[in-house]
Amino acid sequence: MTPRLATVEDLPVSADTLAAAFEHYPWTRHVIPDEKYHQRLHNLQLLYLEYAHTHGIVAVAGNSDGVIALLPPDAPEPAPEMIDQIVRLHGDRIDRLDHADSPAGAWRLETLGVHPNRQGRGIASVLLTFALSEAARRGGEAVALDTSDPRNVRLYERHGFQTNTHTDAGEGPPVWKMSATLIKH
Repeated sequence: MTPRLATVEDLPVSADTLAAAFEHYPWTRHVIPDEKYHQRLHNLQLLYLEYAHTHGIVAVAGNSDGVIALLPPDAPEPAPEMIDQIVRLHGDRIDRLDHADSPAGAWRLETLGVHPNRQGRGIASVLLTFALSEAARRGGEAVALDTSDPRNVRLYERHGFQTNTHTDAGEGPPVWKMSATLIKH
């Protein structure tokens, strides 16, 4: 399955894919209220994808069977209207979001998800390889990410990421903060 940069037309289906992929993900379950969870999750994914499409990289595989989004270190702050929507969608769980900065100059891997019906076929690896190469092509030197699933840690390690910190305390799920140096092609 060959990945490609997403078009604006891909974004709604990509948000559907991400909502399905993150339906049971520990972090999204922690930061999004249960009431209308799936709709909130979908709307947040679409907001983030639109922002990343404008300011960074969004890539898809197949008919948005898998989606990845990265932001460069110089991405502007979201518009106040977007922030208001994010706050509304997170509701009383907005304070659970982590506002830690990435390492200086690092791109952020904001999301990577594969539709549950398509998982286990290497789509995430293909998207990671494609997006990391695209970030390097655009001058990126490093990429940072957070994950709350140990299976994801192994995936990212296979692509050159290393764990910087692992937090397993408090009410929320464990969080691995990881980063990788990009290879120039």
